[in-house]
Amino acid sequence: MRLRFALLAAALLAGGTASAAPQDNSRYEAKLAKALEGRTAGEPVKCINLRDIRSTEIIDRTAILYRMYNGTVYVNRPSGASTLDSDDVLVTRTFTSQLCSIDIVQLVSRTSRFFSGSVGLSEFVPYSKVGATKK
Repeated sequence: MRLRFALLAAALLAGGTASAAPQDNSRYEAKLAKALEGRTAGEPVKCINLRDIRSTEIIDRTAILYRMYNGTVYVNRPSGASTLDSDDVLVTRTFTSQLCSIDIVQLVSRTSRFFSGSVGLSEFVPYSKVGATKK
């Protein structure tokens, strides 16, 4: 009986390590690079104003893009980014007029409308068009 239990435990552990293998995100990194083509990175900031966000875009398993009215794109690579899915809806609960690096964003499946995960935001890296001047 103990031998069976030991074999079962070993099989479960071996299966668990296979699923923990790193995923190939090169396709998603390429999509992010294409979205940022012609832009240069600026100094990271901890918060962005909610009223300045024009739209958001999820790059699967990689990042969240926040497109601003002034043309700047902020890239956030949150902790738990491997759960990001472009078909999910971002749900944020903020208590100020800013979205900050300490905020948690919940993910809701667009089809089932069930909670599908959450990510912790990190610093926002601004990307501006090359040659664009600040007004």
